[in-house]
Amino acid sequence: MKNTPYDDVFRTLLNDCSQLIIPVINETFHEEYSGDEEIIFFPNEHFLNRKDGVEEERITDTCFIVKGNITKKYHWECQSTDDNRMMVRIFEYDTQIALDDGEVTGDMLTVEFPNSAILYLRSDWKTPDIMKICIRTSGGEMIYEVPVLKVQIYSIQEIFDKRLLFLIPFYIFTHEGKFSEYDKDERKLEALMDEYEYIKNMLEELCNNTVIDEFTKCTIIDMSNKVLEHLTGNHDRVKEGVKSVMGGKVLDYEAKRIKNEGISQGITVGITQGKKETLIGLVKDGLISVEEAAKRLQKSVEEFKMLL
Repeated sequence: MKNTPYDDVFRTLLNDCSQLIIPVINETFHEEYSGDEEIIFFPNEHFLNRKDGVEEERITDTCFIVKGNITKKYHWECQSTDDNRMMVRIFEYDTQIALDDGEVTGDMLTVEFPNSAILYLRSDWKTPDIMKICIRTSGGEMIYEVPVLKVQIYSIQEIFDKRLLFLIPFYIFTHEGKFSEYDKDERKLEALMDEYEYIKNMLEELCNNTVIDEFTKCTIIDMSNKVLEHLTGNHDRVKEGVKSVMGGKVLDYEAKRIKNEGISQGITVGITQGKKETLIGLVKDGLISVEEAAKRLQKSVEEFKMLL
């Protein structure tokens, strides 16, 4: 299935600002994570075996574990349109994720299904709060639930009160049905712009109070602009009005610069202190290449690979 720009935004937020998903998990699964837990991601690519023996590659939106008092695995999908095959895909993904860590002991295969959920960007009165999958076997049946988080039911005040900052880039979906009105009515457009002025000011306040860092703030703003760009289409007045408040493109310039400068400083300090571990960690995290690390350590690529 082809990715949408909204899938890309969803994954960017998870990869670059992973801690933002913790309050969303708390809201959806009624957990009580503090936000300091470690998040470890798994590969998104899975291969499903078909009846003709052909392996079909499927890409999940995300799969990760949260290491708290109890380690739990989560699988999330981002959905922008109603799709009656959603639950089929969820089951296919869940099954493969479970098999990836399956254990065979004697004559028993043990698999553990992840905690799955769907983030719906659009919803209406027919959209359920929970979807269910029923598995029937000769020994009986088992039903497991897949909770649905609906962006459009949250006011911007609730989003900030519950720290659901992950949802901010998708908040514009709440106004989607009124774009034509905003194009024609100056007062309504100004009210929308005022709301986004509030969003920007609140993000700035959270940043000043060190609740989030500068990179996270800039990423949220840039991803909001990306969603806005695609969702508004030909509604140029809405698009330009909100962008004039939120600012232009920042992620590739300001926020990435902030992050890259931090990485560069970390490398410099690490080398000064003679800590090869710094470079090794950066390579393992995918932040720099083996070639770049070897160059900074003044070693050959093969010598650095030996360190790894």
